[in-house]
Amino acid sequence: MNSRKKAITLSGKRTEAVKAWLIMLPGLILMTFFVWEPLLESIRMSLYKTENVELVEFVGLDNFISVVTKSNFTQALLNTFGYTFWSLVIGFLLPIFLAMLIGETVRGKGFFRTAAYLPNMLPGLAVIILWSAFFSGGQNGVLNILLSKLGIPAQSYLTRAEWVKPIIIFIATWKGAGATALIYMASMASVNAELYDAAVIDGAGVLARVRHVLLPSIKKLTGTMLILQIISVFQIMYEPMVLTKGGPDNASLSIMQLMWQYAFGGTMNYGKASAVAVIVTLILLVLTAIYSYFDRKESDWA
Repeated sequence: MNSRKKAITLSGKRTEAVKAWLIMLPGLILMTFFVWEPLLESIRMSLYKTENVELVEFVGLDNFISVVTKSNFTQALLNTFGYTFWSLVIGFLLPIFLAMLIGETVRGKGFFRTAAYLPNMLPGLAVIILWSAFFSGGQNGVLNILLSKLGIPAQSYLTRAEWVKPIIIFIATWKGAGATALIYMASMASVNAELYDAAVIDGAGVLARVRHVLLPSIKKLTGTMLILQIISVFQIMYEPMVLTKGGPDNASLSIMQLMWQYAFGGTMNYGKASAVAVIVTLILLVLTAIYSYFDRKESDWA
């Protein structure tokens, strides 16, 4: 009897496992086709001399050596780390702040949620073109027109190396902060209300409740959003490409824009473009591994 029950149990587990794999199968097929196959093909292409997308001759690491020894690679890599730094300075805490403000709003909460998410609904290229007109250095630039009303002379914003990176990150933050804020709001809504009530009874003010109740409750999500933001900003391309074309003097050139230049900028060198893509992948893997290491350490200490 026991052996029969074990057989039935084992058969049921196998059936559940088969059902689970069948449910996951479409996603696995799509991930293999759209993620793993292109990634493996990029690695293979980076090791070959190419003519368009045709593999001509195996050259080993020559593409990598050729790419990293050029000055524009170093400049693009430094710029990309600069974008990442500025994105954390300007754009990491802003969505949390927005989420807290909207969450504490008594009236019109739906309106503010829609207004916060609206920039994310606009076509990315159209947004960049609009901001390009806003920061235009000519007399017809929107910002210059506004500043002229205050007696401030016209400035050239997108041709000054010290301004282009903060401006580009400001635009990217404006577009994406609202959507991220809604994610934080969903997490904040799941915080146990009894914790807030207990804090109020203990005499905790707004800042104390935020510090001791809210922030610890969204700590895990904050870490996840941090690494996702770093990965996203590290792949920034359209903003510097449209706004400044990587200028002035490569001051805004990003690593992904450099990859685009190798692939489509005239040389059509897909081997070197693939080498840049592989380097970016390795850097992001290292950053993710570092984050995972410290996250596990913190979990062990807790």
